[in-house]
Amino acid sequence: MILSKYISVATIAVLLLFVGCKKLTDININSNESEVTHPQSLLPKIEWEAFRTWRGTDPLYALKMIVRTDGEHAYQIYTWQRGTFSQYQHLRNITKMEEEATKIASQGYIALAKFFRAYYFYNLTLTFGDIPYTEAAKGESLGIFNPKYDSQKEVFVGILQELEEASAILKSNADDIIGDIIYEGSVSRWDKLVNSFRLKVLITLVDRTNDFPFSIAEEFARIVAQENIINAINGSEDGQLFFLNQEDNRYPEFNANNYSSSMYMDSTFIQHFQDLRDPRLFAIANQTRVGKEEGKAENDFSSYEGGDPIVPYTLVNQKAVRGQLSKVRERYYEDPTAEPLVLLGYSELQFIIAEAIWRGWLVGDMKQHYDNGIRSSFQFYEKYAKNMSNYFTENQVVLYLSQNNVSFNLASTSTDQLERIIIQKYLRSFHQGGFSAYFDHLRTGYPSLRKANNVQVAYRWMYPLDEYNNNTEQVAIAIQSQFDGNDAIHIKPWWIN
Repeated sequence: MILSKYISVATIAVLLLFVGCKKLTDININSNESEVTHPQSLLPKIEWEAFRTWRGTDPLYALKMIVRTDGEHAYQIYTWQRGTFSQYQHLRNITKMEEEATKIASQGYIALAKFFRAYYFYNLTLTFGDIPYTEAAKGESLGIFNPKYDSQKEVFVGILQELEEASAILKSNADDIIGDIIYEGSVSRWDKLVNSFRLKVLITLVDRTNDFPFSIAEEFARIVAQENIINAINGSEDGQLFFLNQEDNRYPEFNANNYSSSMYMDSTFIQHFQDLRDPRLFAIANQTRVGKEEGKAENDFSSYEGGDPIVPYTLVNQKAVRGQLSKVRERYYEDPTAEPLVLLGYSELQFIIAEAIWRGWLVGDMKQHYDNGIRSSFQFYEKYAKNMSNYFTENQVVLYLSQNNVSFNLASTSTDQLERIIIQKYLRSFHQGGFSAYFDHLRTGYPSLRKANNVQVAYRWMYPLDEYNNNTEQVAIAIQSQFDGNDAIHIKPWWIN
């Protein structure tokens, strides 16, 4: 008995010694749980968030598309203040997807990670100016919690480099992309979107063509000539997110209360459609109550009115009470699937190429690209504005393009040509593209956005308060180097200066 007791004690001691030599994390591994997160489990959420980045109505106020009747909206009068770095939260997920893709050598996910990084950094730098880039999202991997700010020029160079790398991978090494809710794993269509987005970035830099490490114009022409880009007029290659009539999968504006109460169309936006006799108005806005009561037809342009964005909102409200204001079309807030959100598609790309030809960056038929952009936009509404397809048939397109103030051939001057291109690009952007049309306005002057004489246009957003509190030194350096220490919204950042 005594001998047996000592043997038992010795055995326990040996076991304790063995356990003590191993890390607790090693012995607590659950063999039934994977230590690797497959990137396909991360991709749907990344795509869902990226394609909904500019959901909401803030851009519509800035672009003079809608007005309020219950208060003064800061975006309507360009008095917004601080922006947000919330997009960096999405970059963390992208970084994690890239890390997991690298572990299993899955090139397709690595390519998409590069694209989404470029997409977010493009939005962020246009919003603020200089931003954390090379050291961003490095807290977990490198312990960098106070990242430096890179100059806007360096950020744009990096964006274009990442897009080029993404395209190279997609063309040569990409495997199947499982979990893809945008293109259902089509590597070739992703390549077209990536290269088309490269063109969008390049056209943004028209004011910096002489201040870049390579020729922006030559790079633009090379991509058009040699790379795969979106070329399907019917929208089948567009980068777009579709919605389902299911919980958490519905159109972002579905059941939006403001649309059925205090939100109306802006007279600036409606006037464009009326001047051009553009039937897309009928898919975007409702007739006024007075127009309906007078028995005017839905396609009677005189039965649509908007609110003046520069008068006191009480006056706009009085007009609404009288039944003289058009509301946003019900399909935006009553239809759970409404229309897809297009990150970048054929219509916008055609206007980008038309502008590049206008600038002499490449040789081509400006009119053809201009016409194609309009035709594709009409086809979009023909497909998604339910029960309104008769307004957007090919015959309607031909009739529309023949009008004096629409026909590209009847543009009286070169400046008029550019204005027509940008205006048409603007008219297709209701709830599509976020602030893209606003940034076009900043760099071209088109469209003209109605504002009071004492109102200054805003070129950027102030840095978030969190940066002042948590990354104090780096944000101060960035503000000093760009704006002489004045973090103001009315100062031009590098890309537009």
